[in-house]
Amino acid sequence: MSHTPDTTSAPVRRGGLAALWNRLPVVHQVKQSMGLQRGMLVTGLVITGLFVLTAIFAPVISPYGYSQLRDANGPFGAQVAPGGAHILGTTVGGYDVLSRVLWGAQTALFVIVVAVLLSIFAGVFLGLVSGYFGGWLDRILVVVCDAVYAFPSLLLAIVMSIVISGGKSDLVGGVVAAAISITVVFIPQYFRVIRAETVRIKAEAYVESARVLGASNGRIMFRHVLRNATRTLPLIFTLNSSEAILTLAGLGFLGFGIEPSAAAEWGYDLNKALSDVTSGIWWTSLFPGLAIVLVVLGITLVGESLNDLADPRLRGRRSVGKVVSVVAATSVVPGGTLTGGPGGLDGLEGGADGIDADIDSFTDEGFEDRS
Repeated sequence: MSHTPDTTSAPVRRGGLAALWNRLPVVHQVKQSMGLQRGMLVTGLVITGLFVLTAIFAPVISPYGYSQLRDANGPFGAQVAPGGAHILGTTVGGYDVLSRVLWGAQTALFVIVVAVLLSIFAGVFLGLVSGYFGGWLDRILVVVCDAVYAFPSLLLAIVMSIVISGGKSDLVGGVVAAAISITVVFIPQYFRVIRAETVRIKAEAYVESARVLGASNGRIMFRHVLRNATRTLPLIFTLNSSEAILTLAGLGFLGFGIEPSAAAEWGYDLNKALSDVTSGIWWTSLFPGLAIVLVVLGITLVGESLNDLADPRLRGRRSVGKVVSVVAATSVVPGGTLTGGPGGLDGLEGGADGIDADIDSFTDEGFEDRS
C-alpha cells in the first residue's frame, strides 16, 4: 500500500518563517520604506551596526590598551605622526589614537544603554502614574518635570556629575555618574510623552469596560494602558541615544568626564587636542571628532527614518502610488475604451481570456476597495 508524502508542510513552514522574518522590527521598517528614505534608513543602520560591533569587539580589534603608553620596543612617544606601528598616530599624552577611538566606542555604548534604560523606566513609570491618577500628584510631577526641562541639558548634566562623582571617576563610577546625569535630562521627555498618551487612552471604551468588569488600577495601567502608550518609545530611544553621546562628549570635553586611565572617552581626547590644532598636529583631534560625528549621524538617521515611517500619511502615499500604477495601465483601443487593469497591454494581447482576466483583476483590486 503506497503512501503519498505530504508536501504541503514545507511550503507552509517556509511561508511562516518568511512572515515572521518580515515582521521583525528592523526588517519591517526597511521593507516599508522606499526611495531616499530607504537609503537614509539603511545608511543609518549600517553606521549604527558598525558602532555597536566596534564597541563589543574593541578589546579584540584594538592594537593597544586605552591607557597603554609603551610596548616591547619602548614608549610610544607623544604626538607621533600617523604611520608605522601607530596607524592614526599618538596623542600629546603618548596614547595610541586608534586604540583610544575604538575603546571610546565601548564607553559610549555603556553610557547610552545605562542612561536610556534608566530614563525609560523612570520616565515611563512617572508618566503612567501621573496621567492615570491625575489630581495633585499629576500637578506636582508636571511642575517638577517642566522645571527640570527648562534647564540647559548640558549644564544640568555638569551639575549632576559634580554632585555624584565630584567631576571625575573610574570606569564604573564614571559611566554610572555620566548615565545618571543624562538620565535626569531625559526623564522629562519620556514623562511628557507617556503622560499625554495615558490621558488619552484612559478615556477609551476598552479601559472603561475593564474598570466596569472590576479590574484593578494596576492591571488596567500595565495590561491595557502601558501596552498602547509606549509605541513611540523606539523613536525617542534612537534620538536620545545620539543626544546621550553628545552630552557625554560635552562632559568629557569640559573636564567632567571619566579619568583617562580608567576608560577612553572621545570628549576628553578632544579637550587634550586643543593645543595640537594650532601647532599643525591634526590627527589627535580629527579622529575622535569624526567618530562622534559618524555615530551621531548614524543614530539620527535611524531615528528620523523611523519617525517618518510612523507617520500614517507616508503609508497612505505608498498606497496611492500603487493605485496610480494600476490606473496608468488602462489602454484605449479603436472602437471604445477597454480596461487593461494591472496586466496592461499584455493582458489585452492575450485575447478574450486576457481581457476577462484583467477585468476580473481590476474589479477585485479596485472596486472592492471603493465599496
